[in-house]
Amino acid sequence: MAEGAGAASGTADGGSGIDDFVALARSLLRALCASPQAMALLALAAGLCAVVAATTFMQLRLNAWTKAFYDTLADKDISGFGRQLVLYLFIAGTLLALNVAQKRLNLTMKMKLREGLTRDLIAQWLAPGRVFLIAGAGLIGVNPDQRVHEDVNHLAELSTDLGVGLLQSALLLLSFIGVLWSLSEGVLLSLGGRPFSIPGYMVWAALIYAGAASLLSWRAARRLVPINAERYARESNLRFALVHASEHGEGIAVHRGEADEKLRLNEKFDRLLDVLRAHVGVTTLLTWVTAGYGWITLVAPIIVVSPAYFSGSLTFGGLLMAVGAFEQVNLSLRWFVDNAGAIADWRATLLRVAGFRRALEAQDRVDGVSRIRLAVSPDNTLRFDDLVVISPSARIGIDAAQVEIAPGEHTLIVGAPGSGKTTLFRALAGLWSWGAGGIQLPSDDRIMFMPKRAYMTDGSLRENLAYPAQADQFASTHFEEALARMGLDHLVRRLDERERWDRELTEAEQQSLAFARLLLHKPLWVIVDSAMDSLPAAARKTLFEMFGRELSASTLINISGPQGADPFFRRVLHLVALQPRSTGAKLGR
Repeated sequence: MAEGAGAASGTADGGSGIDDFVALARSLLRALCASPQAMALLALAAGLCAVVAATTFMQLRLNAWTKAFYDTLADKDISGFGRQLVLYLFIAGTLLALNVAQKRLNLTMKMKLREGLTRDLIAQWLAPGRVFLIAGAGLIGVNPDQRVHEDVNHLAELSTDLGVGLLQSALLLLSFIGVLWSLSEGVLLSLGGRPFSIPGYMVWAALIYAGAASLLSWRAARRLVPINAERYARESNLRFALVHASEHGEGIAVHRGEADEKLRLNEKFDRLLDVLRAHVGVTTLLTWVTAGYGWITLVAPIIVVSPAYFSGSLTFGGLLMAVGAFEQVNLSLRWFVDNAGAIADWRATLLRVAGFRRALEAQDRVDGVSRIRLAVSPDNTLRFDDLVVISPSARIGIDAAQVEIAPGEHTLIVGAPGSGKTTLFRALAGLWSWGAGGIQLPSDDRIMFMPKRAYMTDGSLRENLAYPAQADQFASTHFEEALARMGLDHLVRRLDERERWDRELTEAEQQSLAFARLLLHKPLWVIVDSAMDSLPAAARKTLFEMFGRELSASTLINISGPQGADPFFRRVLHLVALQPRSTGAKLGR
C-alpha cells in the first residue's frame, strides 16, 4: 500500500488538528448531502427547529406564569389562583405535546442519520477492490465492522442529541437573557454603604458564572478525545480476538493451545484496562467540575437575584420568575459543561468514522510507485505486455515478455511456493496495481475469479451457489444439477437452509461448491488461484470434464504450483523472479 494511504490513517483515530477535524467533518456532511436521505434529513431538521422554537416560546410563557401564580398566593387572591391553574393546564398540555413530538423527531432523525451514514460507508467500503485493499492499510483497516456498525450508530446518536441540545440552549439563552436584563433594570446594589447600579447585572453574573465553569470543563475534558478514540479501538480489538477464538475452538483444542490463547486474550484485555484507567482518571477530574458546579447552582440564582428582592424592586413572584430565568440562562450557558464528555466522545467517534472513509477513498490513489496498466481486450483475448508485479518481498513476471492467450487455450501458470502466485492473481483481478507493464482482459462480465479460499456468504446454500447473482435468476433444477455434477448430491436437500457454510462444509466441499457456481454462470474465462489444489483427484477429473462439455466455451487459467500440471492444459507459463528494484513507496501486503 502506498504511504499516502497509511498517512491517511495516521490521524484518523484521534490526535488530529482542528483543520483536519473540520475537513473530515465536511467530508461526512458532503456525503450526507449527496445521499438519498438528504431531503428527509432536511425536513426532520426543519421540524425539530420548529418544535424547539415553539417549546422555547411556551417556556417563556411558563416563566411569566410563575410570577402571576406566586403573586396570587402572596396576595391570597383565590379567584386569580384558580385562573392561573387553568392557564397552567394549557401551558403544561402544550409543552407535553411538544415534548412528545420532539422525542419522535429525535428518534427518526437518529435513524435517518444512521441510515445515510451506514449506506454511504458500506458503498465506499464495498467499492471495487477496496474491501481487500483497506485490510492491508494498517490500523485504519482493522475491524471495519466496528466502524460501520457501532461507530456510525454512536455518531448518529451523539450528533442528534448534541445538535438538538445546542439549538435548544441557544434559543433559551436568547429568549431568557432579555427577561433577566429587564428584571435587572433599576436595581440598586450596595457596597460599603454606597448604592450603585449595574445595567443587566443578573445577565453579567450568569455569563461569568457559566463561563468560568465552561473553561474548567474544557480543560478537564480535552484529554478525553484521544483517550476515547483509543478505547474504542482496543474494545474492537478485544471483541475481534474473542470472536476469532470462538470460531477456531477446534484448532485451539486439538493443539492444546488454551493457555496460549488465554495469554493473548488477557494481554489485549490488559491493554484495554490501561486506557480505561486513563479514562477513569480524566472522567473523575471532569466530575469534580460538573458535579461541584451543579451543587453550587442550587443556591447561585437566589444569591444573584436576592439584592433586587431585598431592595423591594421585585415581588415574591417576581423573585421566583427571575430565579427561573436565571436558571434557564445558566442552563443554556452550562450546556458545554454538561456535555463536555459527550462532545469529546462525539469528536473521537467522528474521527474514526470519517477517517475510515477517507482511508477508503485513498485506496484509489497510489503515489510514488509505478502502476500496472489494466485495459479491456478488444478481441476477447488475455494479454501480458512486459508484465512486472511488485509484491512486498519480490518482483515477479512471466517467462515471456509478450503473452497472448486465445479463447479456449486452457493455460497453467506455474510458480514455486512463495513466488507470488496470489499476487499475480490479485493483479489480474484488479486488486493489486503495484508493478509495471500491462494486462489486457476480456470484459468483466465474462470473467469469473476464484481465489484460493472459496467465499461463503451467510445466506442459504442456494444463494451461495448463485453468488454473486440473485438465486431467483436460475431455475431450481439448475442448482440440483450443479451440485450433483460436482459430487455434492447430499447437499441438494439443504439448498434452502441457512448455515455458517464456511464451518459446516469441509474445505474440499467449499471449493467444489465454488466450482459448481461455474455451471450456473457459465463465464467465458475462469481465472483460478490454486483453488483446484485442495480438490480430490475425482473432483479435479470432473472439473476438467466440465470444461470439455458444459463449459466448452470457457477458458481456464489456473495459477498453481508444479502439482497442478495436467495434460488438460494446452499451454504452460512460468512465474520468474526479477531483479529487485526500489519502488519508491511502501507496499501494504
